[in-house]
Amino acid sequence: MDRMLYVAMSGAKQAMEQQASVANNMANVSTPGFRAQINNFRAVPVVGEESPTRAFVAATTPGADFTHGPLTETGRELDVAVRGEGWFVVQTPGGGEAYTRVGNLQVGADGQVMTMGARPVVGDAGALVIPPGSTVTIASDGSIAARGPGDPATGVAQVGRLKLVNPPTADLVRGDDGLFRMREGLPPAEADPAVIVAPGVVEGSNVNPVEAMVAMIANGRSFEMQMKSITTADTNAQSANKLLAYG
Repeated sequence: MDRMLYVAMSGAKQAMEQQASVANNMANVSTPGFRAQINNFRAVPVVGEESPTRAFVAATTPGADFTHGPLTETGRELDVAVRGEGWFVVQTPGGGEAYTRVGNLQVGADGQVMTMGARPVVGDAGALVIPPGSTVTIASDGSIAARGPGDPATGVAQVGRLKLVNPPTADLVRGDDGLFRMREGLPPAEADPAVIVAPGVVEGSNVNPVEAMVAMIANGRSFEMQMKSITTADTNAQSANKLLAYG
């Protein structure tokens, strides 16, 4: 009886937690460059004085879904998307590096190129700063050029080049801020000249809304099934107690 309770109790708890993860995926269906979180269940033996035959359920998040999202042409000069494999590099508040596929960029008040989440974008030679009022052009290799108001077409100033990296996905972990970082103990990824970008394009989320909705329904039904199992175990225990009391 207690084995049934272990499985049902932990299963209900993990179904709720997995539902939260799926709901987060669903909420980011329209977030540019978002990578869906993958969720699984696994059995974990109970550690302690209990019988070694006891086990409970645990939800695991083995990683993210790194399939590419759809590309949408916007024509906006500061929109850019990675074609194929690769990542943009942004600076974290602590001064480190993190990786993202979000390419709808903006220029901050100080002229620095940033993501829409106000993360400074890192260039091959450091920060990328756009002169005020300049028209920006981004090449397929990530080079950024700026032409000031009234300047001739030949007077284009090279601002820098986006730092584009392509580390193995197995070496990346997602942070609570949605950005990816190298696993602990690994050095920052080196710039990869083979990574190319598409200007005037934004990559969308790779979350499939239909699959996410089906997963939410399945998790809801799984939770109901676990709660019914708990109720059944309680009913069986009461019946057993009555038999022992009057037997």
